[in-house]
Amino acid sequence: MAYQALYRKYRPLEFSDVVGQDHITKTLKNSVRDNKTVHAYIFTGTRGTGKTTCAKILARAVNCLNPKDGDPCGECEICRAATDGTLTDIVEIDAASNNGVDNVRELREQVNFPPVSAKYRVYIIDEVHMLSQGTFNALLKTLEEPPEHVIFILATTEIHKLPATILSRCQRFDFKRIDDTDIVSRLFYVAKCEGLSLTEESARLIAGIADGALRDALSILDLCAAANTDITEDVVFDVCSMASNDYLIRLAYAIKEKDTETGLSLIDELHGKSVDMHRLIDELTRHFRDIMIVKTIKNGRLPIVCSSAHLSELKKQAEVFSLSEVVTIIDLLRECSKSSQGENGRISAEMTIMRLCNPELRNDTASLEMRISALESLIKEGNFKVSSKKDTKEITKVTEEPREEKKPQDTAEDIKTEVIKTEEKEKPSEEIKPEENLPKTDKTDGADTKLDEWEDIVAVLETTCPIMAGVLKGSDAYLSGEYLLIDTDNSQFRSLYGGKNPVYRESIRKAAQKILGKSYKLGPYKKEVKDTNDPLKAFAEKLKNFEK
Repeated sequence: MAYQALYRKYRPLEFSDVVGQDHITKTLKNSVRDNKTVHAYIFTGTRGTGKTTCAKILARAVNCLNPKDGDPCGECEICRAATDGTLTDIVEIDAASNNGVDNVRELREQVNFPPVSAKYRVYIIDEVHMLSQGTFNALLKTLEEPPEHVIFILATTEIHKLPATILSRCQRFDFKRIDDTDIVSRLFYVAKCEGLSLTEESARLIAGIADGALRDALSILDLCAAANTDITEDVVFDVCSMASNDYLIRLAYAIKEKDTETGLSLIDELHGKSVDMHRLIDELTRHFRDIMIVKTIKNGRLPIVCSSAHLSELKKQAEVFSLSEVVTIIDLLRECSKSSQGENGRISAEMTIMRLCNPELRNDTASLEMRISALESLIKEGNFKVSSKKDTKEITKVTEEPREEKKPQDTAEDIKTEVIKTEEKEKPSEEIKPEENLPKTDKTDGADTKLDEWEDIVAVLETTCPIMAGVLKGSDAYLSGEYLLIDTDNSQFRSLYGGKNPVYRESIRKAAQKILGKSYKLGPYKKEVKDTNDPLKAFAEKLKNFEK
């Protein structure tokens, strides 16, 4: 006897055996038991979720000579003939290859004949959305008022393509994606029956790849069993031409550190192992999606299928990446995945890594915002200086107008004096204080209280207003009566907050209300100024780096 694929061998024969669709199987069982079946059903849902399986069970159940609480008995001659595929009263039609008007006309003629040996003649039309508009019109009258001995069961993965006139004449059942836990449980059951060794990690990995489709999961298990009866994560990775979680973690760190060389080396290594490059981009997208979920959901069940060790690694990387970075990376990976179809997979993967590691190569708005935020952080921290006098002269030569060259014996003190003079020359005659554009605060309710939830508010801003989130990074906030006072040394805050555009102020206010549950008036936190020296003195102090 020829080998039978696992998904066919373990296809359920009763409603109670169907995995993950209890809301449907219970209703169908009750309708058969109470003799309340209708003339037309439509089963819709993603692939591999049990639509055709339930259609076949329902076809046997309505014709079974000795049904058991709505389930087919599996022992009578009708059930045996239906299982063997010899019962002519159950007709399966593939709409993808039988979608012409002539096919439907032939069907309309056949429905008038009574069933040969069963109670009902059942027509199962798979992928019914493939029928043309003219074919639907030809089917409409028959579907609306078929003979009493005929039942139609339509199955589709694209319900939106069906005309409303067809939908309104059918009893609709929506099949949901099967939960990963149910898929893992079924995989262990099949592995035990087949004498296979299956680890928990490999079962979860297969469930994750299947994406809610039990048929796909069983097909992957079948493929792995052909390679090795001792199925581990490595076996699944090899069979499916996937990169292991270790490679995904290393690629993610390379992207974070802008390490293009390491990223391209990993791509070359994976390509040498025959990893599908297009699939690699999809896996990397899912990896950053998992990071986003871990970073966002602090309490409750995480919708992630992985081992505890990999979840620990995801949590570590979630601490390294900001939410805005993760979202930007996912968007870029999705764009690359769409645009790279049909192209050389290796080149597409390498170009993707190049763009992820080098934001200056990208022109999207999110990338520009990230670069601006990074520059603002450097300016705020004062983490910039000219490394040598030679570099200073090279920069001056490129960026400034030609002028008389300084003598070789010019010292750092000469450069410092020139920079200070330039600053004084460019200084406006009348300085405008940023506070003049900001609302005045009146702290009359006692001492200020430091706001512990401020980091959570800034985290919300990372998704609603990334620019303001970057400006407020490392800042503090205080509550003073009805006011929320923001303490930051970043000069960009005053220009954005006190500007004419109210979007930035409203984004802070809404983020605070979301976290605190109360709306506060906003204002800057005014520190007590003890040192009133010339502000250029602090700038001159920074220039001492030239002498080091």
